Amino acid sequence: MTQNLGYLGPEGSYAEQAAILYDKDADKVPYPSIPGVVKAVEKFEVTKGLVPIENSIEGSVTYTLDLLIHDSKLLINDEIVLPIHHNLLCSKGTHKKDIKTVYSHPQAFAQCRKYLENQLPEVELIASLSTSAAVKGLAEDKNAAAIGNLRAAEIYDAEVIDSEIEDNANNVTRFVALSETDSEATGNDKTSICFTFNDDSPGLLYKVMGFVSKEGINLAKVESRPNKLQLGRYFFLLDLEGHRTDKKLASTLAAIKGEVSQLKILGSYPQRS
Repeated sequence: MTQNLGYLGPEGSYAEQAAILYDKDADKVPYPSIPGVVKAVEKFEVTKGLVPIENSIEGSVTYTLDLLIHDSKLLINDEIVLPIHHNLLCSKGTHKKDIKTVYSHPQAFAQCRKYLENQLPEVELIASLSTSAAVKGLAEDKNAAAIGNLRAAEIYDAEVIDSEIEDNANNVTRFVALSETDSEATGNDKTSICFTFNDDSPGLLYKVMGFVSKEGINLAKVESRPNKLQLGRYFFLLDLEGHRTDKKLASTLAAIKGEVSQLKILGSYPQRS
């Protein structure tokens, strides 16, 4: 059955590229923000929602993490990794010497910092809600450029002045598919969790990590986010190899639950990164 797949739009965004790569046959529905994608899944407007969660250069997408921790009961059902290639785009007839402003998402600016410093040191950088929105607006300003992908250039009839301008050739973004349920075990899975402590005493996090180590479970990722209630208190996020129903991982999660004040399983899903 064809699924409806929400993504961070508009058309021409990297999220749309990820959606096409994830399921080319799905009915793809763009939303203007990450919370918009999440709400669409919660209201059953779409079957799944695809949102960015991590970039290899700039790190985690904290907006997505905070939504999963604090504001949504959706689970991670799957993931996909998309290579990111940025391009300098202009409306037809515009030359590099004409450019006075460049529009793009702040993440794109950060990932093309060296190029911008070397090639366009005097131009004004103006943040947009998305790279595709930046490209869409080029027709209104003949002295502007945008950083975006080739699909956005095709959709909005823009010309490529310079291609693959990202500072690091290994630039990739990990997207997660959010759903009402996570995935069944496949034999090659990952489980994402978050937890926090009421008390602040030495060794608490070390003890939790000890449960993971004792069972020989590989820790794919660890990071922290403020709990938004008290300075110096955090939620810790772990990506653990294995499915939450695996015997060793289930035992580890039970042990962790006994030591923390709050444990939330964000989902078990096929490991593709």
